[in-house]
Amino acid sequence: MIKLIQVNYIAVLSAGLSAMVVGSVWYGPLFGKEWMKLIGIKKEDINKSEMPKLYGIMFIGALVEAYVLSHFIHYAGAVGFFLGAKTGLWAWLGFVATTMIGNYMFAKRPIRLYYIDAGYALANLLVMGAILGLMW
Repeated sequence: MIKLIQVNYIAVLSAGLSAMVVGSVWYGPLFGKEWMKLIGIKKEDINKSEMPKLYGIMFIGALVEAYVLSHFIHYAGAVGFFLGAKTGLWAWLGFVATTMIGNYMFAKRPIRLYYIDAGYALANLLVMGAILGLMW
């Protein structure tokens, strides 16, 4: 029998918003120039009219990710900042880092690009997990 859990939707929304903040810093001042160089685009190549749609899709994805992570945190009993972040770390290691590495190797993408993208996913899941664990 499946046990339904009580989801804190304010926590899910907060975690979803945090993904947008982490992403804007990660792919902005921290690694934006290098990331664009590695994927082969320039600022002039970006169609600014598509950005609202792309950010909307990213936000919906972040909400789904936060919702699912809230279930992981519930089932792990990860109450609090550090246990929530730890759950995010394990989710990243088990599902994200391992899946992404094969995609980057077979596509012959630069390993530095993997480090940037996987690093974002790690930072994102750590912050989301901390928020969700804190707002249990």
